[in-house]
Amino acid sequence: MAGTHYAATLPQKGGPLLVEKRVTPEPGPNEVLIEVKAVALNPVDYFQRDLGMPPVPIYPAVIGSDTAGLVVKAGSKVTTAPAPGSRVIAFASSFYQNGSPDHGAFQKYVLAQSEAVVALPDTLSFEEGAVFPLAVLTALTAWTTIGIPIDTTNKYAPQDKQAALIWGGASSVGTFAIQSAKTLGFTVYATASPKHHDYLKKLGADAVFDYNLGDVVSQIVTAAKKDGVKLYIAHCVVDGALQPTLDVLKQTKGDAVAKVAHSPVLPPDHPTLDNTEITFNFPSMDTAARDKHIHQCFQVWLQDGLKSGSVVPSPTLQVEGGGLEGLNLALDKLKAGVSGTKIVVPI
Repeated sequence: MAGTHYAATLPQKGGPLLVEKRVTPEPGPNEVLIEVKAVALNPVDYFQRDLGMPPVPIYPAVIGSDTAGLVVKAGSKVTTAPAPGSRVIAFASSFYQNGSPDHGAFQKYVLAQSEAVVALPDTLSFEEGAVFPLAVLTALTAWTTIGIPIDTTNKYAPQDKQAALIWGGASSVGTFAIQSAKTLGFTVYATASPKHHDYLKKLGADAVFDYNLGDVVSQIVTAAKKDGVKLYIAHCVVDGALQPTLDVLKQTKGDAVAKVAHSPVLPPDHPTLDNTEITFNFPSMDTAARDKHIHQCFQVWLQDGLKSGSVVPSPTLQVEGGGLEGLNLALDKLKAGVSGTKIVVPI
């Protein structure tokens, strides 16, 4: 192809992003080249822009991970990707490709590994499609991190009375934590501000609690006992969630070993609880194991969920204009704080 395209590149640590031309790459054997139509933003994007963390090994860099667009070309060994011209959702992250700027989402043409490319249903816009990748991967990795398979053929049955607590349910990851917990057969308890309660119940939460209330722990414990469920599994999606989560599990886990997936970085002096495993939520750094997991997340869980309608775009979209040139401002808006929304930028 050997053309050029525009990209929002990160010339050095501390940003800002600058729009410049890059050579359009050819896909490797297991890669798909995608024309990007929309990107969604995540907190990790402004951390990488402003602080160089998680590590950015190559400058100039291209960051970002959440895309939706059109297949341009597939590599020689790709068997699963939709045909050229097809609408797709793709997880396109340079972080898992040794920093390769050809693989970062914030550009007009991007490479993605084929395991992370899935058909975008005609009923969804590119903007809606872009919200899935990183949030789905993070939400599903939380389950496997604590030993729960995401293969829905092995899901819990109603008579199992197995519950899960998701602390931070209105966040992007939190909404997919709720949706995935539902598909896995859990009774789902979540926390969020009251304005988001009805929405989270539509996504599949059985009960939602206001984390700002002084008695939120006792409210969750009371509900679990009233519902007669086993509650010893939790996902802390947001900072500051671990102590109240452990306060709940202490009263609900019984003799079971409690298991907590923690999505924010775990500080060394984090709180603990007897007979409780607290694990940082992160995919395997073994490439083969991670590729298999990404395949399971996208080719199986997400693709099946989109086809059946059991998985929907979430949370509410906040579309920002400006294309690649607008990404700095959009990232600044995300950094300043959003609630129950996902910022998406058409490209």
